[in-house]
Amino acid sequence: MSLKTSARLALALAVIMGGMTQAHDATPATGSSAASDDPYLWLEDIHGDRSMDWVKAQNAITQKQFADTPEFTHTRDRILEVLDSEAKIPYVTRMGDHLYNFWQDKVHPRGIWRRTTLDQYRKTDPQWEVLLDIDALNKAEGKKWVFKGGDCLKPAYTKCLVNLSAGGGDAVEVREFDIPSKSFVKDGFFVPIAKTQVSWIDDNHVYIGTDFGPGSMTKSSYPRIAKVWKRGTPLSSATTVYEGKDADLAVSAYHDRTPGFERDFITVAHDFFHSDMYQLKDGKLIHVDVPEDVANADPHREWLLVQLRDAWTTGSTTYPSGALIAIKYDDFMAGKRQFTTLFTPDQHTALSSFMWTRHHLILNVMDDVKSRLDVLTPKADGTWANEAMPGAPQFSTVDVVDTDPDNTDEYWLTVTGFLTPSSLERGVLGKEQATTIKQSPPFFDASKYVVSQHFVASRDGTQVPYFEIDPKGIKLDGKNRTLLYGYGGFEVALQPYYSGSVGRSWLDRGGVYVVANIRGGGEYGPRWHQAALQANRLRAYEDFAAVAQDLVKRGVTSPAHLGAEGGSNGGLLMGNMLTLYPQLFGAIACEVPLLDMKRYTHLSAGASWIAEYGDPDDPKQWAFIKTFSPYQNVKAGESYPPVLFFTTTSDDRVGPVQARKMAAKMEAMGYKNVWFYENTEGGHGAGADNKQAAYMHALTYSFLWDRLQ
Repeated sequence: MSLKTSARLALALAVIMGGMTQAHDATPATGSSAASDDPYLWLEDIHGDRSMDWVKAQNAITQKQFADTPEFTHTRDRILEVLDSEAKIPYVTRMGDHLYNFWQDKVHPRGIWRRTTLDQYRKTDPQWEVLLDIDALNKAEGKKWVFKGGDCLKPAYTKCLVNLSAGGGDAVEVREFDIPSKSFVKDGFFVPIAKTQVSWIDDNHVYIGTDFGPGSMTKSSYPRIAKVWKRGTPLSSATTVYEGKDADLAVSAYHDRTPGFERDFITVAHDFFHSDMYQLKDGKLIHVDVPEDVANADPHREWLLVQLRDAWTTGSTTYPSGALIAIKYDDFMAGKRQFTTLFTPDQHTALSSFMWTRHHLILNVMDDVKSRLDVLTPKADGTWANEAMPGAPQFSTVDVVDTDPDNTDEYWLTVTGFLTPSSLERGVLGKEQATTIKQSPPFFDASKYVVSQHFVASRDGTQVPYFEIDPKGIKLDGKNRTLLYGYGGFEVALQPYYSGSVGRSWLDRGGVYVVANIRGGGEYGPRWHQAALQANRLRAYEDFAAVAQDLVKRGVTSPAHLGAEGGSNGGLLMGNMLTLYPQLFGAIACEVPLLDMKRYTHLSAGASWIAEYGDPDDPKQWAFIKTFSPYQNVKAGESYPPVLFFTTTSDDRVGPVQARKMAAKMEAMGYKNVWFYENTEGGHGAGADNKQAAYMHALTYSFLWDRLQ
């Protein structure tokens, strides 16, 4: 996905994957999913005294069992050393002549927003100009703000719209910030806390989608209305440019300031996988006529790139699912349909992302879940040249993390692998080969371990890959504590990555770490994702179970020594491992999870995921959804493995109530090995700062190691 597409759809695409914010109305919803026979609806009162008293009591029990030990303290401190390390890479984004970075460490737990020059950045110890100190801001205001980034007006990049979250959730307060004076602009643009989408048009105008009052947000809790807001006027006077439907996921607007190609666009995300784009020209909406159910459209300069989710027949040609095709934007809007195919997948490859430089297009391709980069260049005769970039090390991931598409062919890429500390490289296509600018230090001794990739047949015969990190010379005696991690949803691919926390907290203790690339994810593009949608959801769980069984069959581990971990959609995966395959695991860590699939559309941002799971309020769809709804399927008298449910009070995406209710229901059934912990901050992530994140990771690893005897 290009930078521009990422900016436009960031709101929609982050709905399931990132941090959580404040939850929906504390009052249980009415309607067919009110589930009046559910005795734990009272736990849906997010901040209610009764609910929070229950949370505090549960936290105390879990802390006493797993956190009040020297081993826990050692693990937590070792993880915190990684997160607070001053030697870690300060990743940067170019804006004009400066490189911008947000940094958290021991001295700056909430972080500082800062910038430097390229010449300084090349140095071992760059000189940084601090723009905004979040800890100092919190002290001055008596708040607990979490920095959520900002949008700066190009090309000068002196005016920025900064997002601040009260606790780490998706809802943010937006303030205008002046870079030269390093201060918030008095009487500048300001939006109270809400799930807001805002972007610059020019010095005095912005596009804004926010909570304008009753009816202005979608059922999914995101902006339904896009408006133009003029500086110096009240927000209530902003002019509407588009109104979506209540059932839409989100509506957003943006102004493309690319010199010579200035255009305005409205994007209407109907759900995660269906969207419409309109060009706003002379006050009129002109549909960018790409079928909403087939593809994503991405205009850039003179080009329109279309990434296909399904096969598309247009202009007498059928382009396959997973392909990337290109056409001149003006030609397409004039009715022409003869595209050039830039990428076609096969059984082993999928397009992970793409990103423009000034004259080139960089494709990030996954080949059996491992990375390669291709550089495409449009030529005067209408064809595109294709040249491969140098390959990455085996079992690694290469990502282009930043480019300068308006001005130069500069690119920044990161290289990482399970045993390879991340590096940051910079190059200029056609001028400078990529060279390493920054290198993360090793946080554990990788020479002790070996990475391998395996494939196993799932229940329907599909070959499912997984990565395995073992101690060298491992004995295949079934006695190795093994942690199996998975996600399997929303076309998200789990590629190789370096984790000092995993290395220190699991591998260095003698454990085996495994990542399963199950269906529902994006490891093999749209087909891999669509294979486990809605009525086919059980395939994802069959895949994960097949990997677990293969680990036992190969002698790597045994059920008593095999743990599983997953969060968010991966938490739903864990809930189904608990209820459908309890015999396969010795312990399960279920983090910020979906679990109550009967009511999920009435909780937090749940309505936004109907395209993934189905609508439980439709009896025909509930017939298949109930087969993978752990809250409904958990039963008394079963042999469930020990389980830890982790969530956060400030999660306004999935919300904390599903984990709460599942833990309470299992305890009431008499299960003694059910544990629960709820952090008050952190949103949909592990914590609002490094200390909180280290605590939560240590709690998870301590629980799993303790239970996998």
